Amino acid sequence: MIILGIDPGLATTGYGVIKKEGNSLKLIAYDTITTSPDYTDVDRLSQLYEELLLLIDKYQPEQIAVEELFFNKNVKTAIRVGQARGVILLAGSQKSIAVSEYTPLQVKQAVVGYGRASKKQVQQMVKALLNLKEIPSPDDAADALAISICHGHSYASKEKWGDLL
Repeated sequence: MIILGIDPGLATTGYGVIKKEGNSLKLIAYDTITTSPDYTDVDRLSQLYEELLLLIDKYQPEQIAVEELFFNKNVKTAIRVGQARGVILLAGSQKSIAVSEYTPLQVKQAVVGYGRASKKQVQQMVKALLNLKEIPSPDDAADALAISICHGHSYASKEKWGDLL
């Protein structure tokens, strides 16, 4: 199963693509989609949508996993991230791909085994689980890989138990 993990943002959206076969995880690609602050929010969201569709066409993921929005003290930032998440959900829907959502706590729990793990601990585990020589960079891409790994670990349980988890 190919999984596209996404760490949403208006300025920078991280993505990570992995392949899960049995209990094995293999890195396919990771990077970021960046939008210019010189553009309007509408143009930035449009660019994000178009680039997501290109990624989906290129990697043909069977599942998409995205980080859920958590409360942010900066309301303007929270709204913009929420809008980016909406575009991500729309792209998945338009391509008929199931989209699963995970909180940062769930991602840390699935990747590190501890829901209060530090960003560095998560990055070290991403490196180890994907047999990488170094920690993926930038942070948004590393976070997206963690989200895809979380989905890879959680998907079978989610299918079986659904909303009970």
